[in-house]
Amino acid sequence: QVQLVESGGGLVQPGGSLRLSCAASGIVFSIYAMNWYRQAPGKQRELVAAITSGRSTNYAESVKGRFTISRDNALKTVYLQMNNLKPEDTAVYYCNAARVTSYWGQGTQVTVSS
Repeated sequence: QVQLVESGGGLVQPGGSLRLSCAASGIVFSIYAMNWYRQAPGKQRELVAAITSGRSTNYAESVKGRFTISRDNALKTVYLQMNNLKPEDTAVYYCNAARVTSYWGQGTQVTVSS
């Protein structure tokens, strides 16, 4: 049974930081591309950051220079370090494991507000 469990979301003031984690089980983690998506109320889900099995990374323009994706294959965990958070970063953040089949976590809420 495949499970992706996100953690680390919460309420933070503008300019603050959060680190999201996604722990995977039931997959050969090292061969999967791992992605972070987000979905704000009334908006479509969008790709925020991606890291391949070879550790190449890609970011949405809106988060470049502020967010960093990384992975620890030994711990089967992918991270999203989010700095200088803005109110427009408020969303539910989802972890995704992608290869031939795609798997999703349940999401974690990030709220950026003063």
